[in-house]
Amino acid sequence: MMRQYELVERVTRYDPDANEDLLNRAYVYAMKAHGNQKRESGEAYFNHPLEVAAILADMRLDDATIAAALLHDTVEDTGATMEEIGEKFGPEIAALVDGLTKIKQLDRVTREATQAENLRKLLLAMSRDVRVLLVKLADRLHNLRTLNHVKPEKRTRIAQETMDIYAPLAGRMGMQLVRDEMEDICFRILNPEANKTIIDRLTRLHAESGDVIVEIEQALLKLFNDRGLNAQVFGREKRPYSIWRKMERKNLSLDQLSDIFGFRVIVDTLDDCYRALGMVHRAWRAVPGRFKDYISTPKQNDYRSLHTTVVGPHHMRVEMQIRTKIMHEIAERGVAAHALYKDTAEVKVAETGAREGAAESNAYRWLRHLMEVLQEGDSPKEFLEHTRLELFHDQVFCFTPKGQLIALPRGATPIDFAYALHTSIGDSCVGCRINGRHAPLVTTLSNGDEVEIIRSEAQSPPPAWEAIAKTGKAKAAIRRATRAAIRKQFAGLGREIVSKLLERHKVEYSEKQIAAAVPRLGHKNADDALAAVGRGELSGTDILKALGIAVSEADAKEARRKTAPKKSDKGGQGSIPVRGAAAGTVLKFHTVTGAVPGERIVGISTPGEGITIYPIFAQALEQFDSQPERWVDLAWGVAEEGQRFPARIRLALINEVGALAQVTQVIGEQGGNIDELQLLKREGVSDFFDLTILVEVFDNRHLNDIMNGLKAKSSVTQVVRVTG
Repeated sequence: MMRQYELVERVTRYDPDANEDLLNRAYVYAMKAHGNQKRESGEAYFNHPLEVAAILADMRLDDATIAAALLHDTVEDTGATMEEIGEKFGPEIAALVDGLTKIKQLDRVTREATQAENLRKLLLAMSRDVRVLLVKLADRLHNLRTLNHVKPEKRTRIAQETMDIYAPLAGRMGMQLVRDEMEDICFRILNPEANKTIIDRLTRLHAESGDVIVEIEQALLKLFNDRGLNAQVFGREKRPYSIWRKMERKNLSLDQLSDIFGFRVIVDTLDDCYRALGMVHRAWRAVPGRFKDYISTPKQNDYRSLHTTVVGPHHMRVEMQIRTKIMHEIAERGVAAHALYKDTAEVKVAETGAREGAAESNAYRWLRHLMEVLQEGDSPKEFLEHTRLELFHDQVFCFTPKGQLIALPRGATPIDFAYALHTSIGDSCVGCRINGRHAPLVTTLSNGDEVEIIRSEAQSPPPAWEAIAKTGKAKAAIRRATRAAIRKQFAGLGREIVSKLLERHKVEYSEKQIAAAVPRLGHKNADDALAAVGRGELSGTDILKALGIAVSEADAKEARRKTAPKKSDKGGQGSIPVRGAAAGTVLKFHTVTGAVPGERIVGISTPGEGITIYPIFAQALEQFDSQPERWVDLAWGVAEEGQRFPARIRLALINEVGALAQVTQVIGEQGGNIDELQLLKREGVSDFFDLTILVEVFDNRHLNDIMNGLKAKSSVTQVVRVTG
């Protein structure tokens, strides 16, 4: 275990002005708080926060971050409180520790929801202070290093969670060293066979090719020295997980992979990067299509480098990354390095050359964008899905007609492009031009495409777009628009219900009256309350009671159960016109009976589903006799021309050749449409079948014509309307 003075010396070595007293107090407090606690490996628990602090010291983080690392488990796992941490160490460290404290008592049922809520809290704390993320990643990294001491089930779960969230999150924040180690450990746990196969292959290759890495390093150093360029060259074999990922992405076998060696060329200045690239391309043949300039167009995590692949000695493909020393530090350590270097002249020059301002990194911009999505109030599952989508992707770079660069995940469509510009642009998108030509919105975008979005203010995004979109931002915006449209539809239905009820009680409908009653109903505004009525979460009588109007439930129940039709089946005071109900998301037909114009109908409201339409004779209505507040009077409006409605009929059919053909022939000749058909043999009786048909008809007269035509057939002994 690292001693107290050793940790302090480690920090003061790179930060002479560090607060030694703070570090000493945090060390002693955490050690006493954890006391005799043990980890699953049997070692003292305090060793864990100490190792986390050591990882962060290697990243050269400030004293407050090191202190927070020492304290990060005290509130969660000991008797310490946030108030006590605040009093002893101040609000800055208390805020860091709070951001790292897991949510222990969550009103959630699934592990995924718990994971999502913890991720929400972590990201919210990150948005205020990115050091929370650095401590969390160091915490996860040390847990992974000691994962062999936990049970296999838990080990697999932690490894998968790391692969899903923490490793790509480290990558998005530019912390490549942390990401690489996380992925290597998790790959060994999740796919041990593939890991072993790749390592064995690399061992054989190394034995066959000899010390080819040293040979190429020396060749490159000689090339640069001969031309007066000061450079360092580091060669390496690719990591097993990196090789595996490339095999999956390109659908290659292990033997087909040729570029498993990578070299980093570190130079002094930005200009030297391009000089070194020219020297390499003159000396060795470049592989077409493998050059990428991430200096002029940095990745979203601030990564900057020149990438190229050449055919080197022994006809081997060699991948090469050329960058400055500071670019290398930021590539390896990401935001942890950015804070140390952001004020240096070289970074400012490099960032200016890469069209960036020195004030804010791309990683921070990405984090801020993620916060916007978080604050929209998506469900935990949707937020977790969105975050995974944002973390896992390669990029394509596209342009607006004015030259604005938009980075999108591979496989993105113009829909994603529109939402990347602005949510309102995505919501109003009706078409696009790609490189000046009209193209479908499902087109997959490629690097360098110029995309122009065609808009219409009358447009709203269809729900089907969610399956087409690739980015989390687009999917979340489409879901929000869909929810808003459904809410508007429910609110309209609720407004109609309440209006008709007030009309029945001879009270004029007033939005102001509803708004005044909202506090008593527990809703934010009138629209929310009316939408709840439309969804069936509130009844119309609840609104009337909130308005102080007396309602006789017994009278209402008696009126609903009368089977005699009113003067007109197409209207009547207090009824809601049913137009296009079959296609709507708010009104739907009872699946057992169906209902057709000409039949007296009523509605039953169901919380979260809307209103189900029943014919008044449906036996299923009896189960709602004790719930009069769920009943809604309905009447048929004017149907659209050619619109059909469902009705279920039951036939007794003689078991003879051609009997079923007679039935379908009658329905077809009468202009009906069979939507569903079920044929059952009567138990113990071989001469008859029961046939149930869901037939689509125009109205009650059309249904009667079909039923009379069926009764006239010799093979049909009985035809009845299903009453449920």
